[in-house]
Amino acid sequence: MNENDPRFGNRHDEPRQHAGTDPASGTDEDAAKAPPRRDDAEEKGERMSFADWLRVQRKAHLAFGDRLRLVRDWSAPTPDEEWNVSELVRHVVEEQQWVPLLLDGRTIGEARSRLEPLRDDLLSEWERHSPAAMQAWASVSPDARVHLSYDTVPASAYLREQVSDVIVHTWDLARAVGADESLDDDLVEAAWTVFEPQKDTLQASGLFASPVPIPEDAPLQSRLLALTGRDDRVAA
Repeated sequence: MNENDPRFGNRHDEPRQHAGTDPASGTDEDAAKAPPRRDDAEEKGERMSFADWLRVQRKAHLAFGDRLRLVRDWSAPTPDEEWNVSELVRHVVEEQQWVPLLLDGRTIGEARSRLEPLRDDLLSEWERHSPAAMQAWASVSPDARVHLSYDTVPASAYLREQVSDVIVHTWDLARAVGADESLDDDLVEAAWTVFEPQKDTLQASGLFASPVPIPEDAPLQSRLLALTGRDDRVAA
């Protein structure tokens, strides 16, 4: 796979067996305090409509743009050890470049041939490609078939994956520039529904570092980041 191809994907949509629940195992209060189980995450994801994900996407893009406008040192390191700030931002902007082309039904090869090299002003490039991507998403059917590097999937699945990638990288960018690292609860909960069911296979996918051990009662944002090899408990 070309390193610039859309690289984030949920390869694990096959049916999963759900564990049963024992109503005598705890009180309602205990259940309310318990962190979301794997089944809870999947069920919440299934309840979220395409319109819900479009709202999450808009909020994620706003959050990323807010951190992007604070960048002063483009060579600063990020929590993703492969990338400095410039490389991380370039990745996120390039992902938006692909969206209108792929949602138009093009194959990876056809889309790649139409991509233009990003200019040096990455903030301007984000402000150009982010709205174009959002407009393309707003115009597509959730069931439209999208050709990705690993499979052909419904547009709704591509949206979940794409938005979750932006959410995690928003935290990366915030940490890198010393900005507010707290993510909106809606963003964290949405990304959790994508990542948590894949927790046993994320490392094997090659897209993320090894998961970080973390207590089950840690804040959901910390647990989300830990699944992707990040630890927000460690000082920047």
